[in-house]
Amino acid sequence: MTRLTKRSLLQGSAAVGATVFMPAVARAQATVLRWGEMLPATHPQVQMVERIAKQVKEKTSGRVDIQSFPAGQLGSGKDMMESVSSGALTMTTDGAAALGSFLPQLSVVEAPYLWRDAAHMSKVAKAPVFTQMNAELEKKRGMRMMAVTYYGKRHLTTGSKAVKSAADVAGLKLRVPPVDTFRAMVEAWGAKATPVNFNELYLALSQGAVDGQENPLPTIHSAKLQEVQKHLILTGHIITPRLVIVNSDFWKGLKDADRTEVEAAIADGVAWQDAELTSQENSLVATLKAGGMTVTEPDLESFSKPVLASLPKQFESKWGKGTWDALAAL
Repeated sequence: MTRLTKRSLLQGSAAVGATVFMPAVARAQATVLRWGEMLPATHPQVQMVERIAKQVKEKTSGRVDIQSFPAGQLGSGKDMMESVSSGALTMTTDGAAALGSFLPQLSVVEAPYLWRDAAHMSKVAKAPVFTQMNAELEKKRGMRMMAVTYYGKRHLTTGSKAVKSAADVAGLKLRVPPVDTFRAMVEAWGAKATPVNFNELYLALSQGAVDGQENPLPTIHSAKLQEVQKHLILTGHIITPRLVIVNSDFWKGLKDADRTEVEAAIADGVAWQDAELTSQENSLVATLKAGGMTVTEPDLESFSKPVLASLPKQFESKWGKGTWDALAAL
């Protein structure tokens, strides 16, 4: 597999974009689709990309070649989203809150304590407000959201301090993605929100630059964070979607038949990923406990109450009046 570095990706986007958009003669007229990911190759989301690539290659007789670049090879999540917007990269997968840096109102889709469960969250893809957001994202930033995937319930971990309620995280440095809603949530708990890119998280935890972090169980396990975190606190504070994003010009330039096959493969891949991730979630508490983590079921209300008291009102102007309530009522 051809390796693409962050440096080569970000240099000369026009030249790279031409490679993305135009069939490569050296590849027997294959249309190359490059898909960047922050997650490690062992995560179901990256395995989903590989399954999609295999199906597309078979169904198009090799006309469309999807290349996967996991583990932050192409830079941070924001780097990759910017590259998809410019056309230097074809696709990526990232959280709705992170994508909010390109379309602010999108961050509501990953708001804490909004969704009741994964089935509730999945309804967002067919909601009118989501369709409108997708149209605005395409118009303003040249990106289209192709699918909503289930990324899991986010839970808290700490290195040395046992946590039974939000009061126990007061003053702790908790890693968050570089996203304003995540910072506001952690600050509502009384902790110190510390933005760290995911590909730097393991090192930050191992060196004590941050005291803890929050992520879904499959992410914690696949990134081996249990090696540098002792306590798993089952807060379940966010039911997280991740969005499959494609460059609009590339998508429009695909032949109809190839676009249909890519859409079908994405739908099949997402269904497999969501089922696989749910299966892993159901077993990983026991796995992480057997691996040495102390598992705690905390006072959930102590975490949710301060967040719900402040966050929806704080971000209402960003999300749009009534958007939170409309999504909660789906």
